[in-house]
Amino acid sequence: MKFLHILGSLVLASCFYLFVFEDNASAMMDTGTRGSEVEHMQRVLEKLDYFHTTPTGYYGSVTKESVRDFQADFGLSADGVAGTNTLNMLSNLEMIAHVVHGESRGEIYEGKVAVASVILNRVQSSAFPGSTYGVIYQQNAFTALNDGQYWLTPDASSYRAAKDAYFGWDPSGGATYYYNPSGVSDEWIYSRDVIKTIGQHVYAR
Repeated sequence: MKFLHILGSLVLASCFYLFVFEDNASAMMDTGTRGSEVEHMQRVLEKLDYFHTTPTGYYGSVTKESVRDFQADFGLSADGVAGTNTLNMLSNLEMIAHVVHGESRGEIYEGKVAVASVILNRVQSSAFPGSTYGVIYQQNAFTALNDGQYWLTPDASSYRAAKDAYFGWDPSGGATYYYNPSGVSDEWIYSRDVIKTIGQHVYAR
């Protein structure tokens, strides 16, 4: 198993909540907690197929059970409390989903999982930063960060792709790079060993 210019108010909200999970991971949510942070967590859990009712912003028994199921699947202590490790994992999956949506929302599902896998492969490689945050925010690592598409709201399939990649499906074949030949601006990428092509993306190591 493998160890994710801003425009408009929705985009700004997405930016804010990404950093709630990433930078305020010492926070904890449990039964009785209310607020926009709880609602956002519920929406992320909903897209990951753990929360199956309307998000309310109230941390009740349904939310606790959803968190517990999420924790059990991701190898965390299944106590139903959204503490540091749980929020970090949600943050990682959310960041990956943003990259997947920004870089491959027009691709077939296999291609979306492949993009997510490249991120996780980089985290595991000594040639890249050792965290999801470090990999995604490495300078010029992903076009979606440079052109702002990263800040679009990911759809459910982008979250599922992040989840499937984390659980071990790697359609990229172990790739640490991918590119669209029609959009290459730095020919250095052609020096990498090609593994396969999925949709519009070439995957390489």
